[in-house]
Amino acid sequence: MITLACGGLIFASLATGAANVSLAKLFGGTENGDLLLVSRLPRTLAAILAGSSLAVAGVIMQMLVRNRFVEPTTTGTGECAALGLLGVTLLMPEASIFMKMTISSAVAFVGTALFLALVQRLPPTQPLMVPLTGIVYGGIIAAVTTFIAYEFDLLQYLSVWMNGEFSGVLQGRYELLWISGGVALMAYLYADQFTVAGFGRDAAIGLGLNYRYVLIAGLSIVALITSFTVLTVGMLPFVGLVVPNIISLFRGDNARATLPLVALMGGTLVLASDLLGRLIRYPYEIPASAVFGVLGTAVFLWLLFARPAPRG
Repeated sequence: MITLACGGLIFASLATGAANVSLAKLFGGTENGDLLLVSRLPRTLAAILAGSSLAVAGVIMQMLVRNRFVEPTTTGTGECAALGLLGVTLLMPEASIFMKMTISSAVAFVGTALFLALVQRLPPTQPLMVPLTGIVYGGIIAAVTTFIAYEFDLLQYLSVWMNGEFSGVLQGRYELLWISGGVALMAYLYADQFTVAGFGRDAAIGLGLNYRYVLIAGLSIVALITSFTVLTVGMLPFVGLVVPNIISLFRGDNARATLPLVALMGGTLVLASDLLGRLIRYPYEIPASAVFGVLGTAVFLWLLFARPAPRG
């Protein structure tokens, strides 16, 4: 069902744009074919790759923190990635894409590790404190980042990183997301270890798991995916929160069994949000982050009030 929906959305995305061109002409090999290869196909692939990888990152975060209400935008990971990008832009304006990616990922890794250390001090009987702490933590980092950007007249750059949208995606400007997708695929290799880590540190160590190694691997995957996405298309909130919770309702918490479905649904929902944003005020566009943010906020509130929070 999800596969069919994704396929239909792909064709709809390829056929939708400011230029009113039919699919027959798009595949005709003329200048309309160039429109397909340079703009519409990269945009469609970028939405699928970003949504899939962020959904996988959300699963990993929820298992490591053992809380269903966390994901990269509720733990400060996205804000830390943006802070790293801002720092390298200020200090090394001529830095390569690889250098920006490396520094952004490193800052995101450290910021997420600090969040994990912070939530260890929270009472385990108050699981709602975890996402609320993450939102406050991310808000503080975002405020510092905004202040620095304001002082150096870089607010326009920051707005691009903090608001996810795909209107600027073209051939040659989204390929980092393929690496993000590859990193998300690597998570499948650690699926069983992440599932065991979700039982808690003591239980995981008792089962023979190298908990510290799995924790570092998980944080690295989350940091890389988040920084790639922020650098390429901006921050997409709630993807890693909504999708894993929907899948877990029907398939449980076995990461090896659910990760493919999580990735597929994540890409499908982000592509649907991008397509809806193009159609609501056609030919003008609403960012996909705004569209998905409305859906994500509703689901987040439902999760807060309608179901238990602990994973373990």
